[in-house]
Amino acid sequence: MTDLFDSAFWDDDGDDGPASPFASAPDTGSRPRSPLAVRMRPRSLEEVVGQQHLLGPGSPLQLLAGGGTSGGPAGPASVMLWGPPGTGKTTLAHVIARGPGRKFVELSAITAGVKDVRRVMDQALTDRDLHGRTTVLFLDEIHRFNKAQQDALLPGVENRWVVLIAATTENPSFSVVSPLLSRSILLTLKPLTNDDIRGLVERAVTDPRGLDGMVTLTEEALDHLVWLASGDARRALTTLEAAAGVALSERSAGEAGGDAPVAIDLAIAERAIDAAAVRYDRAGDQHYDIISAFIKSVRGSDVDAALHYLARMLEAGEDPRFISRRIMISAAEDVGMADPTALQTAVAAAQAVALIGMPEARIILAEAVVHVATAPKSNAAYMGINAALADVRAGKGTMVPAPLRDAHYAGSAALGHGKGYIYSHDSPHSIATQQYPPDDLVGRNYYVPTANGYERDMGVRMERLRAIIRGTSPASGT
Repeated sequence: MTDLFDSAFWDDDGDDGPASPFASAPDTGSRPRSPLAVRMRPRSLEEVVGQQHLLGPGSPLQLLAGGGTSGGPAGPASVMLWGPPGTGKTTLAHVIARGPGRKFVELSAITAGVKDVRRVMDQALTDRDLHGRTTVLFLDEIHRFNKAQQDALLPGVENRWVVLIAATTENPSFSVVSPLLSRSILLTLKPLTNDDIRGLVERAVTDPRGLDGMVTLTEEALDHLVWLASGDARRALTTLEAAAGVALSERSAGEAGGDAPVAIDLAIAERAIDAAAVRYDRAGDQHYDIISAFIKSVRGSDVDAALHYLARMLEAGEDPRFISRRIMISAAEDVGMADPTALQTAVAAAQAVALIGMPEARIILAEAVVHVATAPKSNAAYMGINAALADVRAGKGTMVPAPLRDAHYAGSAALGHGKGYIYSHDSPHSIATQQYPPDDLVGRNYYVPTANGYERDMGVRMERLRAIIRGTSPASGT
């Protein structure tokens, strides 16, 4: 086995170990140039994009990065970094490792085992006792470690042989053993905002470690790259590098322009990444136009068009919770009692989307859209409540009939409350002939079932129910 630990660390003082990975690789010779995302990795907390809620004065990360003792007199505490991909977990580990007297060791839970962990711990203890040097162990994807592998970390973490910086995209409360979690500081990273990504891309274009002004970005191309990143800094720099590669290779092929910067426009960005820019403004006309077309397609039972507009919204980064709310409204307003299960599907989909999130939420949303779009349609319940509200607003609806009034308190009987009330379950089929609405609304029908779906049978039943309740037909055959 190769000495993975000697090849995976660097020392701040540079007296041994390979050169810092933050330095740009030269373009000459056979050594390949490092990826843009590696070259632009911050060298200090001041260069870190986003996560300002974790970087205030006196915060654990500030103390760790500066060589302080966030864990008290015994030394710096270990940290658990939890957040989405591309939000800076690896970056923060590298910045912390640059503190004075630090040795950096990086392991991946995908490939490392218990033997590798124990070897790091043994070496860390030796380095601490013999050389006075602190080992920073960065463990990526810690949620992939099983219980035995995580338990192997405990002695080193508890006795401060190492400062463990563990990164995970899954909730540590469920994926990390309790003893290890209790000995670490849990820090939650937030997705980067569009402004964070925009600033990072603009810096990479001009920074000597990045593209060093070799290219320029049009506003449309920049917006496209920011949209594609979806809050992932690594993805943003990777897509920028791909677009720059296309632009520079095209100039080389044309042999024109000399040393002038090459402009990356929207067409180049789309071609480089093989993703068309989605014309969608979540705060403007496109937002309202697309959601309007989506709802009307569902209402019109065109499931294919509905799925198209769903895809456009998801691809543009629309909040899936917003979409799920619109599906619930459509299930109630447009499907209604023609298929009562449509609303159940829509509600279940909304709950599942909130629990799961993207990208898997797209499957759940699609299932709900297919159900609601293909279901028989009825707005009878929707029209019914609107008609009832219109009467109330018009002042209709006199006193509640005396048999229906509250009769539970002393003196209510003297007022006639409850007198003449017929308990429905004492009547055949549990339906009694009795006046329920106020006097001025007797005979007023609000709910008028359609002949669609479940309501086809409901219409016949409603005629029988009203006839019995209103006393226009004998109580039979319900």
